[in-house]
Formats: sequence, C-alpha cells, structure tokens
Amino acid sequence: MTLNDLVRQRVRKRANYYCEYCHSPEQISASRFTIDHIQPRSLGGSDQLDNLALACRRCNQRRYNFTVGSDQKTNLITPIFNPRTQQWSDHFIWSKDTLRIIGTTPTGRATCQRLDLNDERYQGDRNIRETRQIWQQAGWHPPQHDPIQND
Repeated sequence: MTLNDLVRQRVRKRANYYCEYCHSPEQISASRFTIDHIQPRSLGGSDQLDNLALACRRCNQRRYNFTVGSDQKTNLITPIFNPRTQQWSDHFIWSKDTLRIIGTTPTGRATCQRLDLNDERYQGDRNIRETRQIWQQAGWHPPQHDPIQND
C-alpha cells in the first residue's frame, strides 16, 4: 500500500520536521525525509500512523527492516527505539560538544549501534559528527528542546 500525501504530511508535522531517531532537521537536508515503518511491512507492520516515523535517509537506510540491536554494555539483543511509544530524552543525550548522541539505556545504546547514529563505523569523506559541527556553527544544532511532538 502506498501512503497518501495527507498521511505523509501528518507524520512530518508530528515530528516537527526532524528525524525521529537522530533529530536531524529536514529543513537543511537536500531531500525530504522518508516515512519509516517502525515495525517494517516486511515483518507484518501496518501503514497506520502509530507505526510510522519520520526518518532521515541515513537513519532509514541503516535501520532497514531491523527492530533490534546489540547493547554493547550488556551484550544483549535489545529492541531499538520506538518513537511512538518512547521519549527520545529517556534513552539519549547529546555529548558535551553536542556532536554525538549517547545512548543512556539498553534501548538507546542498541539504537546508536544499529543505526550508527554517530558514524562510528563510517569510512567516507564526511561523517555525521562533522556535519553536526557545521550545523552547530550555523546555529541549527543541537535542537534547543526535544523537537518531536508525540501524539
């Protein structure tokens, strides 16, 4: 099933136009963010609003159809962050320099690992920490409050 424009806009507005995983702002992205199925359709997830989240392409690609990650502290397989049922600030904080997202719970750490929220494994030209630094210099980062509006 294809999501209609009204549903897509509702998801965007609910997220205040931020990625619900890494809190990157859509307004400074070269492309619109994607609508992520929290429980992937390939695993029986629906197109209902309570199963949809706004995700930057980076997070969406890394999440793929995974619903769990590895908590490096406990070595347990743990469900990743669900933006419909959990508060971001209960599982994550920004590092002092605001360039890294730190998981503070098993869910937060598993999500950081699965989505590689800080490009710890990245081998490309520019990583997300460098991008956040540019956003910081422009006054766009970090969000001054939890930008996501939960229903």
